[in-house]
Amino acid sequence: MNELIPEPRNVLGIDGVEFIEFVTPQPQALGGVLQLLGFAPVARHRSREVVLYRQGPMNLIVNAEPSGSAPAATFLSAIAFRVRDAAFAMRHALDAGAWEVPRRAAAMELNIPGILGSGDSSIYFVDRFRDFSIYDVDFVPLPGMNPHPAGIGGLHYFGVVQAVGAFRTAEWVDFYSQILGFRALPEGHFFGILPKGTLLESPCGRFYLQLIEPPDGAEEVHWEEGLVRIGFGAADVPAATRELRRRGVVFIDEGSLHPGEKGALTQVYLGSVTFELVANRAPESAAP
Repeated sequence: MNELIPEPRNVLGIDGVEFIEFVTPQPQALGGVLQLLGFAPVARHRSREVVLYRQGPMNLIVNAEPSGSAPAATFLSAIAFRVRDAAFAMRHALDAGAWEVPRRAAAMELNIPGILGSGDSSIYFVDRFRDFSIYDVDFVPLPGMNPHPAGIGGLHYFGVVQAVGAFRTAEWVDFYSQILGFRALPEGHFFGILPKGTLLESPCGRFYLQLIEPPDGAEEVHWEEGLVRIGFGAADVPAATRELRRRGVVFIDEGSLHPGEKGALTQVYLGSVTFELVANRAPESAAP
């Protein structure tokens, strides 16, 4: 009988994304870009050079105090998933072969469990996101700022694009499926205007990872593994694009990258930062 009962897909009780983090040597410049996109700074870390930006359901952290040497460029450094039990999620990940992120919490700071991800990125597990959140401990609200600014056009986290090494897609599919319960969608199943690579769906069905290998003929291109860009879901991409353009966001408008019903891609900011809009209605929260 046990062989007939399928394994539960969402073992960790993943319920979307709690935050996404950038590490940057240019926090003010990055903050300016985020404000064009509708994010507002709402809180500052009690002891670190870290600022919390927010719009609608999205929390985005700008970290200007990375561990080790200062980065040469801004990059996506972390994704934190909401889970039912962070300690259980951490044990499960380590038992499945993940490596733990070195712990850096100082006195009176939360220690958020996490594992090493692609490149220099990390994956964190957060189970405090309802009445009492991680921001209530580690952050101080910025005076005069609305702690819950409304989102533009219902924007929400849709997914993240990850660059992977040549012929390494299968390894990363195994990593995300064994540790987090993601599943690969059928070949040719894509969202947005950049249909390439392999698309993985989170077990809660609320977040996607797009794995991209180096293109053919790119042997001379410097290609590093790591998180590349954030995709924002929007119920009406053209309307969201018009509003963001009004705010000063510049979108690429060439050939197949013409903004349309399916999606839109911004220009590159700060030499390495770009964002994507994807046609997608905001999903309902799936309680663990």
